[in-house]
Amino acid sequence: MTTFLGRIGVLAAATAMLAGAAAAQDRTGWPRDITIGTASQGGTYFIYGNGLASFITESLGINASGEVTGGPVQNVTLVQMGEHQIGLVTMGPMYEAWNGKSELAPGLEHKDVRALFPMYQTPFQVIALKSSGITSVADLAGKRVSVGPAGGTPGTYWPRFMGALGVEATVSYAGAADAVGQIQDGLIDAFAFAAGVPISAFAQLSAEADVVMFGFTPEEQAKVLEAFPEMAGYTIPAGTYSGHDYEQPTVALWNFAVARSDLPESLAYEITRIVLDNPDRMKQIHAAAVETLIENWDKNGFLPYHPGAVRYLEEKGLTVPAHLRD
Repeated sequence: MTTFLGRIGVLAAATAMLAGAAAAQDRTGWPRDITIGTASQGGTYFIYGNGLASFITESLGINASGEVTGGPVQNVTLVQMGEHQIGLVTMGPMYEAWNGKSELAPGLEHKDVRALFPMYQTPFQVIALKSSGITSVADLAGKRVSVGPAGGTPGTYWPRFMGALGVEATVSYAGAADAVGQIQDGLIDAFAFAAGVPISAFAQLSAEADVVMFGFTPEEQAKVLEAFPEMAGYTIPAGTYSGHDYEQPTVALWNFAVARSDLPESLAYEITRIVLDNPDRMKQIHAAAVETLIENWDKNGFLPYHPGAVRYLEEKGLTVPAHLRD
């Protein structure tokens, strides 16, 4: 009986502590709803962003939802203009928008955007039916190639990559799910994309058809890295996709979750805290979140962190340099 009562006492104390923490939480200025800009259905952003929204709703009791968008280029501008509170971005388009060179809003410096937390790296990858005979980026010359939604990271960079490599293809734009359907229907020859791996649309197509997936040859990779210093070398491990037991050398960009600078500090702190304190929960959302770790905070070299994120990082003993502070 004593043991039972003791357990009841411990549970009561824990409940009281949780209730006290909730009551003490500063919710001044918190919006009733949060919209998170993701990307097209079938891509990693869509899954990650909607999973993040559910986690925020579950943990913080605020109504959060993901919204289909054209991807990072559009997400940065939606956050800058205050139409979305949070956006998922790759740091290449973020850097261009920060400096007023966004393709969507040229001349507008996106200075009201702040970093929250690192997400994962986005590798660039191509998929085609094996029957097409396409096995490299060079083989895309003269072919019909979808590069994802206009304004997204792949839609921005794949035409640039092909230009740097002297590859002339007929480029079209579509969401990941649509592009997969276009390959199956023979409307395009290849789908060149970029997302956290495994890309669900690629996994779906590889389960339904005999396909080949690839990044860059070593020579192509070297040329791309020289032409685009914001990129990093990356190797998609063998076995990332069932039945594809070969490594794929390519390039990648880091992804970050960003927010408006006027998002309440306490809310930015709580969102950063629940994400970076719960890596196992984040990996349940998408396998790419294996890189959603506090130690990757320094993969951002230019975008100031939101004061709420700075507070979280400093509580963890990290020193945020002056140029990354708001």
